[in-house]
Amino acid sequence: MNVTTRGSELANDAKPELARVKSLIQKGHFAEAERLTREISAMPVSPTARRDAFYMLAVSQRYREKHEDALRTLDALHELAPTYARGHQERGHTNLTLNRLDDATSAYENAVRLNPALLASWKALVNLYDLKGDKEAARAAYAEAEELAKLPPELLAVRSLLYEDEIYRAERLCREFLTGHKHHIEGMRLLAEIGVRLEVLDDAEFLLESCAEFAPDYVRARVDYVNVLLRRQKFERAYQQAKLLLDSEPENLGHKSLLASAASGLGESAEAIRLYNEVLAKSPQQNKVLVMRGHAQKAAGEFDEAIASYQQAYTLDPYYGDAFWSLANTKVYQFTDEEIEHMRRYQAESKTSTDDRVHMSFALGKAYEDRRDFDESFRFYSQGNGLKYESVRHKAARLAARVDSQIEVCTADLFERQGGHGCDAPDPIFIVGLPRAGSTLLEQILASHSMVDGTMELPNILSLANRLRGRDNRATGDGPNYPRILRDLDPEYFARFGEQFIEDTRVYRADAPRFIDKMPNNFFHVGLIRLILPNAKIIDARRHPMACCFSGFKQLFGDGQEFSYGLTEIGNYYRKYVELMDHWDRVLPGFVHRVNHEDVVADLEREVRRMLEFCGLPFEEKCLSFYSTERSVRTPSSEQVRQPIYKSGLDQWRNYERHLEPLRDALGEEILGRYPVG
Repeated sequence: MNVTTRGSELANDAKPELARVKSLIQKGHFAEAERLTREISAMPVSPTARRDAFYMLAVSQRYREKHEDALRTLDALHELAPTYARGHQERGHTNLTLNRLDDATSAYENAVRLNPALLASWKALVNLYDLKGDKEAARAAYAEAEELAKLPPELLAVRSLLYEDEIYRAERLCREFLTGHKHHIEGMRLLAEIGVRLEVLDDAEFLLESCAEFAPDYVRARVDYVNVLLRRQKFERAYQQAKLLLDSEPENLGHKSLLASAASGLGESAEAIRLYNEVLAKSPQQNKVLVMRGHAQKAAGEFDEAIASYQQAYTLDPYYGDAFWSLANTKVYQFTDEEIEHMRRYQAESKTSTDDRVHMSFALGKAYEDRRDFDESFRFYSQGNGLKYESVRHKAARLAARVDSQIEVCTADLFERQGGHGCDAPDPIFIVGLPRAGSTLLEQILASHSMVDGTMELPNILSLANRLRGRDNRATGDGPNYPRILRDLDPEYFARFGEQFIEDTRVYRADAPRFIDKMPNNFFHVGLIRLILPNAKIIDARRHPMACCFSGFKQLFGDGQEFSYGLTEIGNYYRKYVELMDHWDRVLPGFVHRVNHEDVVADLEREVRRMLEFCGLPFEEKCLSFYSTERSVRTPSSEQVRQPIYKSGLDQWRNYERHLEPLRDALGEEILGRYPVG
């Protein structure tokens, strides 16, 4: 959570005083407003209250024509809140009053970069660009100002609040507006954007799908729709919607990039690379597109080309941390001395964004690990995890409630009463467990079989669980419907859900009769899978807890897996995962086949034969030479599974052992007793 949001929650002590200052300014009592803001800024108030006091002080000083004082106040405001867009806008107003046109232009540009909903800044930029003779920039600023001016004041405020990260205030205001304007397209789009920020993706998708139906020509809503579909890994639908956008505007590079992302998600790496190349041919300075092209090249096995794309991206923008993490995330790239020095320098700079600092911290952790400087490596891994943890929503109590509810509801009696009604298709093989437990290796082995298609981490089971879960009913204290709903659901729904899963996942398959879904988090939903697909096979990819958890701690995940950004958190998660898997073994004996990563490394053929026998598949030698299988692999282990098995990675965690006491404590004696640490 950032300072703005946190401050909003703590600023109750100063709200009446700040409201009075605002009233004084509106009435033109600037001297009294200046006096009161000085008093507030000297009080022990929250960072946001202090920020607002400085801002109102600068406004009062400008109206009193104390312009140099106002600029000094804005300097102090910038130190406190450098990304506060209204502070930059106020600097623009003050410099404009002083006829310092270049300084005013720069300030307004900073303001709209941070908050594109600041109408006053766009209007000022129209005139400033006109004075400079930059007609193209003036036209672009005018178009932005015209669009904002058309919005109802409430929605303009919502947009601004979103850019200031005041999400809950924005949601309240947007819902109030939509109460009286139920089908206002921009209101619905903004509420969907709020839903995305709050991770309520089901609602966001529904709202944006409605926008696309009600206003098919509203490009902004359809673009948002595609992005939500990509977030939810609904790549076929995303591809269809992105194709509509590109067909309507064939030269739009943003639409072409969206289509490339969808193609990449579908495993069509060649098409994705072609589209990214077309974008970069017209606009070569797009570092984010370079990284996305690198990901597609990596998935296609074009390792050298991927490295070149990532390096080109950080050459364009030395602050762009994702380019460095993408290099590290190949797991085999070795950073040069110059690259390490570059990352250390920019990672420490105050103007480097938190997101870029996170990426560089994880990349530096990997760089020093490769150089066997494990103390320095751990320092950077810890720094990256600490920065990342500030923005995640993982709660141990919520995890415990999820596991406890599955154990309480999904009993042997439930499967006796509700079982036998699902879709009888034997097609899916689910690989579940924790990330970094060896699931990509198992997928590559199975996908080397002539009767099995490898796909990806499919979102379908998680989406079904979310639909069944619904919203928390806080009024009654009942909580989510799922998994309780499984007790009373009409049995015909189980067959319907299973058939829908088979149909919806067909787009990711080729012609083989069996296919793999390696979404690790499906371990929560083994009971649901049994009810809707009783003939499916489930493989639990298990790895030594210290090795698995520390490997997860070192990994910066693209999305989700929020439990991994702390040693205590990831150790607790592993413990609850084992608790739930033990439950599935008790109530569904034989339904889950466990594969220990260490056993695969020790005796590959034995474990491959056991796994194929469990899946009802004949043995094929190709499964032993899995590293020769050509297919798109879109996980951090993509380069590792293109090599023969090696043992060197099994005990890497021991290099950091003296730093891992919090992890040991979180795992507890019972878990560690199953895997003696020595």
